Amino acid sequence: MHFDAFDRYHDHDSFIHRLDPRVKAVVTVVFIVSNALLPDGAWFAFGFAWLFLLFCNLFSKLGYTYTLKRSIIALPFALIAITVLFSIPGNPISTFRFLMWDFTITDAGLLRFISILIRSWLSVQMAILLVAVTRFPDLVHAFEHLRVPAILTTIIAFLYRYLFVLTDEVFRLLRARESRSAAAPGSRSGGGVMWRAKIAGNMAGQLFLRSYERSDRIYNAMLARGYAGHLYTLNPHEMKSADYYATAFAIAVIFLMQVIGRF
Repeated sequence: MHFDAFDRYHDHDSFIHRLDPRVKAVVTVVFIVSNALLPDGAWFAFGFAWLFLLFCNLFSKLGYTYTLKRSIIALPFALIAITVLFSIPGNPISTFRFLMWDFTITDAGLLRFISILIRSWLSVQMAILLVAVTRFPDLVHAFEHLRVPAILTTIIAFLYRYLFVLTDEVFRLLRARESRSAAAPGSRSGGGVMWRAKIAGNMAGQLFLRSYERSDRIYNAMLARGYAGHLYTLNPHEMKSADYYATAFAIAVIFLMQVIGRF
């Protein structure tokens, strides 16, 4: 398993790529918060937000459909809000019975549910674009420049950096289990569900112990190499005039989005 498998950064020479990571992080957060603040059923504002996303995709040279195709996978997670269909008071649209309960879908509930889906879809697209045009170390340093607590940025950085190490450990455990679970051709190795649950629990415990021991070795190695609680980067991260102009333009567009959503 290679570290690149977890890195979604696309190396292009585009205007969006050249922006300071602080600009991209701030615009992404403001965009997501703005979507959350838009009223339900603000269709023109939602459409305007999507046009802004297409505009960003164009200037990133990733293609119009780059974030669109990758955001569809996140929509099922928004279905957790399906209860608003029945819990928001309003005019009844449809009624159905599930087991021993009667559920009534209201117009206000349907409006809220569709609005939540659109907000989630737009926010996920902006987050996908952020990680596609910003290297992860630069993103972590942007958070540090923006005064995010150092303990959070350090945890995020190490979690991302050593995720592939944990993945390799999992694959080694799986290979060890397969090598010790011989089976005749056409038959399934191992025991029943309880046996497999016990083996999975043992593997999870071994993974925790191996991770704990390796983290201690890695930390001692870092201290020996001069680590003092701060991550360094070769990029200077200096704000230029283009960064200020891009930030002002993006904030103005998002503010206009809020104005449109309330008319």
